[in-house]
Order: sequence, then structure tokens, then C-alpha cells
Amino acid sequence: MKIGLFIPCYVDAVYPEVGVATYKLLRHLGLDVDYPENQTCCGQPMANAGFERQAIPLAQKFEEKFKGYDYIVAPSVSCTAFVKINYPRLLDHECLTPKKAMDVVEFLHDVVKVKQRLGTFPHKVSLHNSCHGVRELGLSSPSEMHVDKFNKIKDLLQLVDGINVVEPERPDECCGFGGMFSIEETAISAQMGRDKVERHIATGAEYITGPDCSCLMHMAGVAHKQGLKIEFKHVVEILATGL
Repeated sequence: MKIGLFIPCYVDAVYPEVGVATYKLLRHLGLDVDYPENQTCCGQPMANAGFERQAIPLAQKFEEKFKGYDYIVAPSVSCTAFVKINYPRLLDHECLTPKKAMDVVEFLHDVVKVKQRLGTFPHKVSLHNSCHGVRELGLSSPSEMHVDKFNKIKDLLQLVDGINVVEPERPDECCGFGGMFSIEETAISAQMGRDKVERHIATGAEYITGPDCSCLMHMAGVAHKQGLKIEFKHVVEILATGL
């Protein structure tokens, strides 16, 4: 199978190491990975801000750039969810990319079905379940649903040698980022972030990890302003450590 690697704009600009780790991990697993040049933002920021028409050209470009791949893999649950859920409506026609787009955790767990040991990370890590991952991509079980508990992120992390994975109290509660929400409702967003970071720290973890840099960025900002001592790493960085 041929994989098109989609690196969202904020990952490319702020967290390029996450894109590198994603490519490294996929290649380590023997997968055929291509990075299409001149890829751009998927259009999520404009659409979430109420400017859906401005997002359409970006959706069209994404469709053209990635439609030839068997799978489109990205280290971002929010961008992946936007493509899967919103593109069919925005483009108003039968488009190919929503059916092929997957977050890297979803892809490794459900398609590749990784069972081999991965990297080495001898640290206690608190797992953050981003909202898009929980409720739109099904990476973990939502607490409001009466279903058996599962967590695909945790399943993958347990393939890493030396790691101790824990979860905070209220594990699927929002961190308060929410894109435009953090700008329009700053005080509420900041308080939600403080509450979430404090619950992660209460686990005794050295690191907070998750599948979306946007949530990690928000919590890292909160922790820095509060002088709280905890580190942040995207889940693929941990999975790829030492490979």
C-alpha cells in the first residue's frame, strides 16, 4: 500500500520534529511512505472560524494532492477528523480523501495492527485523550457512553520498552484549547487548561503525551505560565524514540 504523509501546517511550522518522527516510525515498520510536496493547510482554521467558503479551495487542493494514495496518514486527530467529516459537505461531491484519511494512531492500531516492540522510553507518562480523537475518530472510549473501556493510544504506547503509562482523573475531559474557543473564551480556556494540567501532574508523571500537538501546545503554555514542571511529547515521538 502507498501512504501519503500529511503534515498539518501547525506541525510543520511549530513542531517539525513530530513530522520527522511520524515518517521515521512508518518507514521503520517497512511501509511505503511518500511526502507530497507543496501540500498546504487542510482548511480547518478557516472553517472553524466561520469562513467555510475560504476553506473550500484548500479542501480541493488537498483532494487533488492526496487522492491517489491508498491511505493518508497524519499526526493530528483534529485535522484528520476535519477531512473525514467535513470534506464531503464542503466539496459537495463524492470525494476520495475522507475515506482514506487516518490519524497515525488509528492507522497503526487498526490497519497495520502493530504488535512488535517499538522504541525505548523509561519514563512515567500521563496520557491525554484529545476530544476529536475520542468522539470523532474513536481512539478511546468516551466516558458518557456505556461501552467497554478501550484506548488505542495506550495500546501502542505499551509496545514501548520501559514506559509507565497512566491516565489522569476524568481522562477524556477537554483541555480547553478548542481552536477559536481559546481566543474567544480566553479565561474559560485557560482555567480548563490549568485544571487539566494539574490532573496530569497529580499522576506523578514526568511527561504528558497525546495524539494532537494543538492540545499539547495549549497545556504546555499553561504549564509554562504557572511554572509547573512537566514535559510534553507527541505520542509518535515516544513511539519512535531510539529507533
